[in-house]
Amino acid sequence: MEKDQRQTIYDLFDQESPIATEMRRLYSNIRHIDDRNPKRSFLVTSAVREEGKSTVASHLALTVARFRGKKSLIVDADLRRPKLHQIFNVPKEPGLYECLNGEIDPLDAVKDTPIENLKVIPAGRRVRSPAHLFEGDIMNDIFEKIKFYYDIVIVDSAPIVPVSDPMLISSVVDGVILVLLAGRTPRHVSLRARNILLDANANLLGVVVNNMSEVLPYYYDFKYYGYSEDK
Repeated sequence: MEKDQRQTIYDLFDQESPIATEMRRLYSNIRHIDDRNPKRSFLVTSAVREEGKSTVASHLALTVARFRGKKSLIVDADLRRPKLHQIFNVPKEPGLYECLNGEIDPLDAVKDTPIENLKVIPAGRRVRSPAHLFEGDIMNDIFEKIKFYYDIVIVDSAPIVPVSDPMLISSVVDGVILVLLAGRTPRHVSLRARNILLDANANLLGVVVNNMSEVLPYYYDFKYYGYSEDK
């Protein structure tokens, strides 16, 4: 029988699945890194494309909202190749781009999901070169506001090696999670990603080694994600 391509992350999320178990472990680990200084906002990035960062960010947000009862928000800061509006089945616009461009208040960009405690800010209009939008006071103001209203904020960003966006965003979150695909990401590329984050004084909380393709939902096709320009 062919799988229903219209199924969403909500339909396929199984609290007893291996990925759900790993997400609970991940959140528990990053939450207890420093009990004196609780972490409430996280940037999820990868070294390069096709490493599953959006999958990790999405399932982490869903897990925190469902099992911890935290008022959670996931933000699509990958303005080059946005994906969260598809994963969570919400309108793409208005979103983060419109907030950064000064068109709307960030709270007006928040989209509801079927999970009571989980909201989404999609990317908004797609931008070919958005790095300049992440510079300046407006980004700080946006994230300060959303962190005031939500217990947990998870940000899905572009990969760190090819573009500078995540390096800029790392300054407004409590910590960074780096996703690497074991057996595929070369060692020197992984080290380059780590060094870029450390040089930017990012608080690198840890690395998620993603190499269990059999536990990922079928609709996360790594080939969909890319940074080459559309023809």
